[in-house]
Amino acid sequence: MKILLTGASGFVGQNLCVFFSERGHTIKKLSLRESFGLEDLSDADIIIHLAGKAHDLNDISNSEEYYRINFDLTCELYTLFLASNARKFIFMSSVKAAADDADTALTENIQPAPFTHYGKSKLMAENFIRSLPLPSDKSFFILRPCMIHGLGNKGNLNLLYKVVSKGLPWPLGAFENKRSFLSIENLCFIIKELTERIDIPSGIYNLSDNDTLSTNALIETIAEALEIKPLRFNIPRGLIVFLAKIGTILHLPLNTNRLKKLTSNYIVSNKKLLEVLKKPLPLEIRAGITLTIQSFKKSNYISAKNGYK
Repeated sequence: MKILLTGASGFVGQNLCVFFSERGHTIKKLSLRESFGLEDLSDADIIIHLAGKAHDLNDISNSEEYYRINFDLTCELYTLFLASNARKFIFMSSVKAAADDADTALTENIQPAPFTHYGKSKLMAENFIRSLPLPSDKSFFILRPCMIHGLGNKGNLNLLYKVVSKGLPWPLGAFENKRSFLSIENLCFIIKELTERIDIPSGIYNLSDNDTLSTNALIETIAEALEIKPLRFNIPRGLIVFLAKIGTILHLPLNTNRLKKLTSNYIVSNKKLLEVLKKPLPLEIRAGITLTIQSFKKSNYISAKNGYK
């Protein structure tokens, strides 16, 4: 199988390249920073479109960039897909295309109402894909993953790992929440199923592990993986919210957006996905978190051994 992959240099792209290469598939990397045309898709069986502008937690990005990259380039690539011999188009959207908050389980049936430029641009791309007639020999899959973690991830989970591994106290113990996560192992498995099978219908699919974790439980899981005892402080919520507002103004690591992401609820249902897969995901949520933390630990050990830390 020949796979055309955009966004190959990113966290998810690097992991997918290794995953599919180890299974004997041919990976062709396409950079959307350069001009591209139908000839670039000439020998592809599957197109996996990962490239995009990620959500800026500091909210300093040019809003036009979201629409140019996440919407315009997706439209151009999908139009070429329809004219090509490729059979499947997999678009990496985001749960943020549906909602920025999810106190109850987020399903694919929700009426999308994103309010960030990131979410809006992803939703526009989704709507474009769904609006065009689909030939009977082709299919598309719009994937809405929640927070993805794994080897090479540099997001909030890496930040939490650094806090716990250095023996620093976790200051947000007063917050209780439920959040969905998605391990890179489960994501690779899902995409493998979508590429190899012909019985899965086109459409939108939420991606998440089966259960949820609170951030406090996440801290405990990280500590268990590191075989250390976690330290947790229950600093008053009002004080933390005030400090986060200051952090937003000064562009500090703890800002209002990051505090929200770490302490609010965001629950994503993967029921629709599991119903079409008809098989379980390889990893449960805590096992996936443990693998990610072990990869962080191994990476830091190698860096220290080579004198890079």
